[in-house]
Amino acid sequence: PSSFREGLRMGTEVYHSLKRILEKEGLTTAVGDEGGFAPDIRDAKEVFLFLKEAVEEAGYEPGQDFVFAMDAAASELINEKNGRYEFPGEGRMNGQRVSRTSEELIDYYEELLSMYPLVSIEDGLAEDDWEGWQQMTKQIGGRVQLVGDDLFVTNVKRLACGIRLEAANAILIKVNQIGTLTEAFDAIHMAHKAGYRTVISHRSGETCEDIIADIAVACGAGQIKTGAPCRAERTEKYNQLLRIEEELQGLAGYRNPFAHD
Repeated sequence: PSSFREGLRMGTEVYHSLKRILEKEGLTTAVGDEGGFAPDIRDAKEVFLFLKEAVEEAGYEPGQDFVFAMDAAASELINEKNGRYEFPGEGRMNGQRVSRTSEELIDYYEELLSMYPLVSIEDGLAEDDWEGWQQMTKQIGGRVQLVGDDLFVTNVKRLACGIRLEAANAILIKVNQIGTLTEAFDAIHMAHKAGYRTVISHRSGETCEDIIADIAVACGAGQIKTGAPCRAERTEKYNQLLRIEEELQGLAGYRNPFAHD
């Protein structure tokens, strides 16, 4: 797409295409806190198969018109007693308990990268698995954006540690997580200076306040995470971005943040 307006339209078409596909498969189309569908399906591979089908049904080509991003929320998966990541949903079909070491989970991500146009993985490992993050960044960081949310919590001290250890290559910025605009902008500046990408993000329990749209444009992040085009607390951010695009009248570019410079 040549404009944000066009990109938003395309994304909304795929969102509704996905809903039709899930309904046809007899899966729930109830939405979660951030407006995304929450069907009971087996694993990440099946998720991406549904996304791929939705893109194609909407008349677009995966990998060319659309790429995928995931939030693994791995801090919620780790068993602190043995340091393994547990996936109870994956083994329920055959009664097995699926768990992975950090190394096995990184290999799983590598498999997903080979199968789907996956360009961004958020919280791929737990927030205190620093050695795992270093290995993941070394192994696949040259091919995919590795976003630290729980890892960095918009905190410059944790971000500085990640930069020093070469862990991750992007940070999720949540203004009300760190508490002040000043601290959020400090984290953005530190990230950009180190060559890390920034993703300006909403929070769970979001309101209709739309300032993160302005922040995303003002700091040149190129990426915003604000949920599905569903419900006012989500759509208001997109509406503000539409207004900003109209006001700028071509003074700012709209481009693929994952395109090679």
